[in-house]
Amino acid sequence: MNEIVNNMQGITSTALILVLVIIGLVVWFFVNRASVRANQQIQLLEALLEEQKRQNALLRKLSDNASDRTPPGKVAADDDGQDFIRMIPER
Repeated sequence: MNEIVNNMQGITSTALILVLVIIGLVVWFFVNRASVRANQQIQLLEALLEEQKRQNALLRKLSDNASDRTPPGKVAADDDGQDFIRMIPER
């Protein structure tokens, strides 16, 4: 009878260890998956930031070129408020 009880204790401890290993693998899977997704989102955000930096630099370059081309007298003559309407983006 003692052999059966000892054998059952060995089986239950082995089963418990197996269940804990499976639970650990499932938890590791979801943590790893979340980490990979976070890394992908960080890469996309960094790419977006670089694109915005390039667009800002191009916009500054274009605005500097446009301001260099306008004569100084023209800016004073157009200062009647009409330029403000053109700066509002249309939807």
